[in-house]
Amino acid sequence: MSKNRLETFSDAVIAIILTIMVLELHVPHGYEIADLQPLVPIFLSYIFSFIGIGIYWNNHHHLLHVTKKINAAVMWANLHLLFWLSLLPFVTAWLGENFTKPLPVALYGIVVLSAGIAHNILWRTIVACQGKDSLLANAIGSDLKGTLSIVFYVLGISLAFVNLWFAYILYLTVAIMWLIPDRRIEYGLRNNSA
Repeated sequence: MSKNRLETFSDAVIAIILTIMVLELHVPHGYEIADLQPLVPIFLSYIFSFIGIGIYWNNHHHLLHVTKKINAAVMWANLHLLFWLSLLPFVTAWLGENFTKPLPVALYGIVVLSAGIAHNILWRTIVACQGKDSLLANAIGSDLKGTLSIVFYVLGISLAFVNLWFAYILYLTVAIMWLIPDRRIEYGLRNNSA
């Protein structure tokens, strides 16, 4: 099967997710600087989620770039990832309005953890489709970064009920780890074309 339709569909869903998130930003009712103050946590949660979705979109692009063929399992694994990403507008809005409460912080962590697990399942499904000697299998290797991400998310979810700032720091650490596209794939592409 061709991967083109999968890429196009994924890009469309991600664009819709970003659109839904921005529609949650409401104009303040006043015109003073003080009227913007209650929107700061909402705007910060939007920025964080926008960057997070951008990270997934960028790494998804790199992942599919080295993918030569797909099958039904890859399509379902991709839908699984998109499902968890589609929940980000909801948890982002809830977090923005309740950023000092443990449950919204933990639920945000659960959604991003689930998206991280889904991304891991997607690349493993692609490797299973293409073979253990594929460019992707060789580029990803043991996936220490993916494993650390899952550990940090689980710790963040747990710590949300102890100290919110620890949870925020762990979520931010994972985002920073993934901010630069996966160099393992780019390195594998360069070595494969040489």
